Amino acid sequence: MARKGNKTGEWARQHINDPYVKKATSQGYRSRAVYKFKEIDDQDSLVKPGMVVIDLGSAPGGWSQYLARKFANKITLIAIDLLPMDPIDNVTFIQGDFQDEAVLAQIDELLDGRKIDLVISDMAPNITGVRSVDEAQYESLLDSVLYFCEQRLKRNSHLLVKLFEGSAAHYFRREIKSRYRSGVVRKPTASRPKSREFYFLAKNRIA
Repeated sequence: MARKGNKTGEWARQHINDPYVKKATSQGYRSRAVYKFKEIDDQDSLVKPGMVVIDLGSAPGGWSQYLARKFANKITLIAIDLLPMDPIDNVTFIQGDFQDEAVLAQIDELLDGRKIDLVISDMAPNITGVRSVDEAQYESLLDSVLYFCEQRLKRNSHLLVKLFEGSAAHYFRREIKSRYRSGVVRKPTASRPKSREFYFLAKNRIA
């Protein structure tokens, strides 16, 4: 137990001293993750005025908060999460599972026939610590994201997802090849060096 406590305390110290945590706090952002998305958006010019953007797994809201600050009401931004999220101006939040019919009906009502230009996802499954179980859960989650995009993304639209090195990531990148014209890996500087996470941008969906 003491060993676990030491690890928790070390993580807390590193978190408090993290320059991106300090920057997020000073700039009024909800999480350090905002700088991961900002770097990718700056590099790839992901979001433009007039776009419809869906933020899957949005809580606590850092990515949506960044987009709302940058574009205000110049984009249509819908954020979705199982967890509650404090309101953000110019962001429509739906609490629920993006796979549920009731949630999908709310999205369709809000869009009123419009297709989506960009789906962004910083989601990850709950970790059990059993690698095979975690990979299977993540692969299932990624499958759900792909299916959501197949139903609602317009032609030549983009998808940005968080991945972790492993079999689920290989599976996802393999599936992307028949659905999108190209894909690129992004490892933002705000991602912790020891983290297995990276981001994959699937570009130009094939209708």
